[in-house]
Amino acid sequence: MPSTTFSVPDLVRYGPTIRNAQVFISKLLEEKLQSEGILLPEPVPVQAMVDTGAAGTVIKDDVPPKLGLHPVGQVKVTTPSTADMLCDVYFIRIGFQAGVTVETTAIATPLENQHVQCLIGRDVLARGVLIYIGYVNSFTLSF
Repeated sequence: MPSTTFSVPDLVRYGPTIRNAQVFISKLLEEKLQSEGILLPEPVPVQAMVDTGAAGTVIKDDVPPKLGLHPVGQVKVTTPSTADMLCDVYFIRIGFQAGVTVETTAIATPLENQHVQCLIGRDVLARGVLIYIGYVNSFTLSF
């Protein structure tokens, strides 16, 4: 199980943040496009934060158009500032260091006034191990 440890200058202030994560199209879509001879879209670089309070993964709503993605559904989302906001859902892969990718569905939201473009939810964390090492401002993810 590959592991990557990330250091954050102030873990309390910024949270467990991954500066060089990437959002890819799903493996299934990648295989379909390759079989049709269509050029694959480049992954979208994002700054992501591990959010154990989020049941699902969230991406900024400007990411799916960059990948040419179409929604596979919709879901109502409640946040501290909104209630029952209807959001599109997409099949994606999130890439971490060491070539590790995780397939999941992601909810697209504005994520306005945030320092991240992706929240890694418990749907992704359920497939790995998260170790939060607060006293040294680091965390480790293993998948």
